[in-house]
Amino acid sequence: MSAYSLNKFIEELIKSDDIIIIDELVDYNLEITEIVDRLSKSNDYNKAILFKNTGTNFPLLINAFGSDERMAKALQTNSLECLKDKVSEIISLYTNKPENVRQKVGMFFDLAKIRKWIPRRTTRKGECQEKVFETVDIQLLPILKCWPFDGGRFITLPCVHTVCPENGTLNIGMYRMQVFDSTTVGMHWHKHKTGARHFNEYKKLGLKMPVSVTLGGDPVYTFVATAPMPENINEYLLAGFLRNKPVKMVKCITNDIWVPEDVDIVIEGYVDTSEDLIIEGPFGDHTGFYSLTDLYPKMHITAITHRKGAIYPATVVGVPPMEDAYIAKATEKIFTPLIKFALAPEVADLHMPIWGVAHNLALVSIKKEYQGQAFKVAQTMWGAGQMMFNKTLLVFDESVDICNYSEVTETILKNLHSPSQILFSQGPIDILDHSTNVMGFGGKVCIDLTKDNTVQDGNEARVELLFHYIDSEKNIDSNKWSRETSEGKSQIVVVLEPELESLSNGLKTWYLLNNIDPQRDIEIRDKGSHFSIIIDGRKKRHNRRWPNVVTMDEETIFKVDKKWEQLTKLPFIKSPSLDVVKLVKTKGAETTL
Repeated sequence: MSAYSLNKFIEELIKSDDIIIIDELVDYNLEITEIVDRLSKSNDYNKAILFKNTGTNFPLLINAFGSDERMAKALQTNSLECLKDKVSEIISLYTNKPENVRQKVGMFFDLAKIRKWIPRRTTRKGECQEKVFETVDIQLLPILKCWPFDGGRFITLPCVHTVCPENGTLNIGMYRMQVFDSTTVGMHWHKHKTGARHFNEYKKLGLKMPVSVTLGGDPVYTFVATAPMPENINEYLLAGFLRNKPVKMVKCITNDIWVPEDVDIVIEGYVDTSEDLIIEGPFGDHTGFYSLTDLYPKMHITAITHRKGAIYPATVVGVPPMEDAYIAKATEKIFTPLIKFALAPEVADLHMPIWGVAHNLALVSIKKEYQGQAFKVAQTMWGAGQMMFNKTLLVFDESVDICNYSEVTETILKNLHSPSQILFSQGPIDILDHSTNVMGFGGKVCIDLTKDNTVQDGNEARVELLFHYIDSEKNIDSNKWSRETSEGKSQIVVVLEPELESLSNGLKTWYLLNNIDPQRDIEIRDKGSHFSIIIDGRKKRHNRRWPNVVTMDEETIFKVDKKWEQLTKLPFIKSPSLDVVKLVKTKGAETTL
């Protein structure tokens, strides 16, 4: 399949009945979010949505990547699993030594194909420059206000292009952009990101920093902007690999940055590194909590261009599952073979469950050969690229299907027999993580759940999993749980607020992982013959602000309820916010304990 534009991608989705087209006017302030949230969490009606009437000149496409099948279509492959095979095949070109002349000739032609992936520049005007805004006004685009306590409207799928001032290397990242006025937007790049490093380099040189932002085009472009590529490697090389065709680049009209010539929309401008940072946020984030206000640079817009018939792409993030989970899954498939090749050859598979919102939980299976190998893998991965943000890492034998959560749970309860299987560490944590005492730095934990040949194997669980529900302002009496159970088993005790008791296990896992700093919030009581592990997943009182869970307001829910069937032509789906609103105790993006 060749999906070289959003229009062609939409045509493919129509053919497979995987898109809902809404012709009626829908407000990009909150209403679109509420519709998307219902559909993206639906087992039966999770489809892409094209809003043709946004009150602007641009239709809006959303939830386009929100399933395995749509993600595979976007990346022009039959399935996400095929991505792993494709990457493994390329790695083999460099690792397998040819044994005869025929194999050497075949390798030469295989390696020659790599030239097709390298981006190419064109001097002609690009499709993305067919139309130019006569007056620069970013607010003419159907930019979403996603959640009630967001600080404003945010561009949520921007491919942000920056250039290193020292060596001219292009980087493409994805950083949300808050609209401040017609010509100014926020640039939310975290301190660990390449965009932030480029900003600091321009600032040291006393220079303005050129920035160009693209929207749409081949769906592959959006994906590679999110990919954890090594520093100084052009993301469009990955795009060329995925679609087996080079990305054609065109020079912007008001700065010297090159962008794909066939994207839908281009926003050109600069960041004045001498200006004071500006308050940005809050924003209902992919963690399912608000990320609170902080200081970030602002971008001044100098031009907006677009192709004829341009479509504005967007996404909404919040309490999982949502569209971003499937982008993360594709990343997982592509980069697992690279982890095996470059970092840890014993890794058999890697999986990041949806409820872990990417950085909070990773499951790894390994080909175990010696004691302590699980901890070796953990420390290797914590030192590699964006895996440094991982907070909880569970390591299993390669025989365990780490995508089967029943089998994973059974293995945890069966193979965990000693506190010595638990390794605590500390290091960089995602800036969006609110649980740590210090922003961007906190605890990590690895649990070795591989079989120990020195311990007698059994078929029954050694550990009992218990949930206790206690208000966050009350202390935990861990002594009453640090005892042997009637069956002689040790215990894992998870402590949550009473409001969590009726929620699904997935939502409990999501809430728990967001709220813990493993070094601070996991207590081990070792009694020799048995042990207790107490995990406090409740809100905490510490020196940082604590965000609220992201939910929709009653007024918007009511509005969408009234016109649901008219807009979607589907059976009624209740608002997912109604399940988690009980977790919100105070009004606003920030909560008080």
